[in-house]
Amino acid sequence: MNQAQIDERNEYLKSVKARMPRSNLPLDLLKAFIVGGLFCVLGQGLSDLGKTFLGLTGDNAAAFTSIAMIFIGATLTGLGVYDKIGTFAGAGSIVPITGFANSIVSPAMEFRREGLILGVGAKLFSVAGPVLVYGISLSVIVGLLALAFS
Repeated sequence: MNQAQIDERNEYLKSVKARMPRSNLPLDLLKAFIVGGLFCVLGQGLSDLGKTFLGLTGDNAAAFTSIAMIFIGATLTGLGVYDKIGTFAGAGSIVPITGFANSIVSPAMEFRREGLILGVGAKLFSVAGPVLVYGISLSVIVGLLALAFS
């Protein structure tokens, strides 16, 4: 690189730094912690509700909680609320199950104008597809290894 290129690059980096939004890391961490914690409290509350009032036990209570949390995440995404939560809480909104529901529904919502089949249906699995394929494949491999070494 010659001196002119180096000066141009440095000028560009100064411009980017000047326009970059400032982050208050302690406040961002606190918001992520609180919102992520609230999602977890909601999940625990649903689990306890299923056990206490619906008479669910063990795996059935866990399945009920997972289904309810996915429904809540997908509904909040469809209503446009989850994006606001994500803007406020950052990483705190990516609690695994609600964040996964959001990541599945978001692309579908962007393409809903193209119809239910080619828009929503096609985009619904653009994120979920690879996750499911790798998740299922890895679980089969781990299961086979566990069987072989037990």
